[in-house]
Amino acid sequence: MNKSQNSRKTNLFIILGSIFLTNAILAEIIGVKIFSAEKTLGFDPVNWTFFGEYLLDFNLTAGAVIWPVVFITTDIINEYFGKKGVKKISFLTAGLIAYAFIVISVVTALTPADFWLDVNATTPDGESFDISYAFNTIFRQGLGIIIGSLTAFLLGQLIDVYVFQKLRAVTGENKIWLRATGSTLVSQFIDSFVVLGIAFYVFGNWSLSQIVAVGIMNYIYKMTVAIVLTPLLYLAHGVIDRYLGKELAEEMIEEASENKAFF
Repeated sequence: MNKSQNSRKTNLFIILGSIFLTNAILAEIIGVKIFSAEKTLGFDPVNWTFFGEYLLDFNLTAGAVIWPVVFITTDIINEYFGKKGVKKISFLTAGLIAYAFIVISVVTALTPADFWLDVNATTPDGESFDISYAFNTIFRQGLGIIIGSLTAFLLGQLIDVYVFQKLRAVTGENKIWLRATGSTLVSQFIDSFVVLGIAFYVFGNWSLSQIVAVGIMNYIYKMTVAIVLTPLLYLAHGVIDRYLGKELAEEMIEEASENKAFF
């Protein structure tokens, strides 16, 4: 591999890794907000009932909005850099997510300045407002949620890369949609339930049926978006192939497919 090819390969990993890392960290931080997908789109809540007990709508975390970008980036990194590339960026991202939570914990423990509280003591409508309480409430997340998120993230990434490589062994270079959607189908099923189980069952007070009900709703959303965004995967593949050149792209894809072990 000549210097120019090596530079393009390195640049590609930096770009993909940056997109992956940025969206994963943002998704974790903004995930504390729960929004109504139906009302956002101007529809009435679906009011589905699960197990004859829980009434559920498409109420999702804000992090779910950008999490599909992580799906797509994972599949692209897997396609060109294989398991080694996905593991490298996944463990780096997990470490930085943990670092972000530590920094947030320290920052929210700082004593707020009096003038900051005074100038933000009221809302535009004149109602009393405690900005320090609001700041801490928004950014702080419980230990269970942090542990659940990191565990589900890493487990989901390892399963995704493993299934992706197994499907590629069957499909070859064709049917990108099958290995991308198939790997997401399996990995996000695990992710959806692991994060809820650890955060709200092991560390929280949710019942098992509630975990299953909410997990199903989250899984439906993730898979729907993953399927809808499949054309974007082909677009990205075409742009990257042109950037790398046919020879280098084929060489990287071939090298990426060699390691099929789970870990």
